[in-house]
Amino acid sequence: MLLSGQDKINALGFCVGGTILSCALAVLAARGEDPVASLTLLTAFLNFLDTGAIDVYIDDVQIGMREQMIGKSGLMAGRDFASAFSSLRPNDLLWNYVESNYLKGETPQAFDLLYWNADSTNLPGPMFCYYLRHMYLENALKEPGKLTIAGEKIDLYKLNMPAFIYASREDHIVPWASAYASTSILNARKPGNNRFVLGASGHIAGVINPPAKKKRSYWTNDKIGADPEAWFAGAVEHPGSWWTEWSDFLSRHAGKQVAAPKKAGSAKYKAIEPAPGRYVKVRAE
Repeated sequence: MLLSGQDKINALGFCVGGTILSCALAVLAARGEDPVASLTLLTAFLNFLDTGAIDVYIDDVQIGMREQMIGKSGLMAGRDFASAFSSLRPNDLLWNYVESNYLKGETPQAFDLLYWNADSTNLPGPMFCYYLRHMYLENALKEPGKLTIAGEKIDLYKLNMPAFIYASREDHIVPWASAYASTSILNARKPGNNRFVLGASGHIAGVINPPAKKKRSYWTNDKIGADPEAWFAGAVEHPGSWWTEWSDFLSRHAGKQVAAPKKAGSAKYKAIEPAPGRYVKVRAE
């Protein structure tokens, strides 16, 4: 029984969170457990066929160096992540600030997405190195039984819950065709259980696009085949946010609406502290 008190939940994973969530569900499936009513993946890899701009950091030499430095008991520092991702888009995230701030003496304008981008976190070194080698370099996750996690052989093809798969058309971190490839893995026996939606803009801005703003657009096509370009050629563009598509999807897999709890926690599971929690105030060193 889940902490929510429900037999099943609608689960969501964003970017690497979607990859980790899918691995966790595959572990549970191997143990005969099926705890989710639906799965939502936002700009996430299951098939690392094209890793986008970050591919410049992915080769055996660079990963081997990381394995020697942090692969057994070290830490992947959050500041290194921030530098790496900024270097992928130097004109947007580096040089324009050098020009305006250093050369012109202007105060940089506040930008919410950059604040998010700078909110780094540290990662356990062994986990990070495992992820780079087996997922990015070897693309082993898509191969049934090739990887063992938590003592279970992973087979993503056994995941057959309804899935909503979202990608951003201009995403340089998870190219949309790679996110689309998840439709050939999930629900292999029930392809009709997949819903793929392509949004405009990039990795973060495309996802954070509330309907109230009436910005951007998204594409849909109920005919999901093996070729992403063929899917796009037959897709229909809609103005506004893809959130409404997702809301309709969730409504078909959710239970009845109930009143929100008046306070956090329960008699068995006590609230730890007020949201958002102390960890968001700790700076990664």
